[in-house]
Amino acid sequence: MGHQLPPLPWLRAFEASARHLSFTNAAAELNLTQAAISKQVKLLEHHLHERLFERLPRSLALTKAGAAYLPKVNDAFERLAAGTQEVFGNRRNAILTVRAPLGWAVNWIAERLPSFFDDYPKVPVRIISSVWSEEAETERYDLDIRYGSGKWRGIVAQRVTWERLDPLCTPEVAARLGSPEDLAKERLLHVMGYKEGWSTWLAAAGATKVNSGAGAQFDSSLMAYEVAANGGGVALGRTSMSTKELRSGRLVRPFALSVPVQEAFYILTPEEGLSQPDAALFRDWLIAKAEEDRQDLS
Repeated sequence: MGHQLPPLPWLRAFEASARHLSFTNAAAELNLTQAAISKQVKLLEHHLHERLFERLPRSLALTKAGAAYLPKVNDAFERLAAGTQEVFGNRRNAILTVRAPLGWAVNWIAERLPSFFDDYPKVPVRIISSVWSEEAETERYDLDIRYGSGKWRGIVAQRVTWERLDPLCTPEVAARLGSPEDLAKERLLHVMGYKEGWSTWLAAAGATKVNSGAGAQFDSSLMAYEVAANGGGVALGRTSMSTKELRSGRLVRPFALSVPVQEAFYILTPEEGLSQPDAALFRDWLIAKAEEDRQDLS
């Protein structure tokens, strides 16, 4: 139906003219000439095949069709304005927008975010979760959390976590794993996008007979953990995300070997600095919470 709608400038000219009952006053409001407003209204009338105004010597009067059409146009403008404000109005001003990987957002941020709300009840926050670590879009996010090496062009990256790799599985699966070599008989669950994964842990364990590339692949740790918790294989946990699963008892560590890795979660800000007034507050809070976790784990 979009091709049947009149152009927005014509509708704006009509609405302003109907409100003022004057092309001249409508032109002043819309910063256009009186001739431009008159032309746009004529184009709208031609489009609708109906006169909307009676042109009087010194003023305008709405026709019956114009009077009937005006409330519809007003309602449409009000809805459009409200929808625009709801979705975009506070993006760069009031609401702090933070993007984070889906697994980390659910397994780490969600558990701690209520404490931020308690400490800063007047700071509105929007969390947007992502699966892939595509380049940060600074015009859309005030803060971006990403997993990797910490080296991204044009971005200041502050390390948040220090990760270790641990195989995770159900107690039933763990009972049949006597040594890392026994993983050759199990399905390895991989999370795509990580450079350090099963090959890193198996090499540290000396499990040379296990095919590090075998098994199933997923695009998020949440899916891998869920499959492992349902007995579908052995996932490879990263400390900051696996702690919640281990506390719940759904997953256990079948081996004592925990392998540190270089990759970690980082919080990213543009080199030119933060424009959102609450961004630094949230960044410092998040780093402090992560440091508390690190001290507890050590």
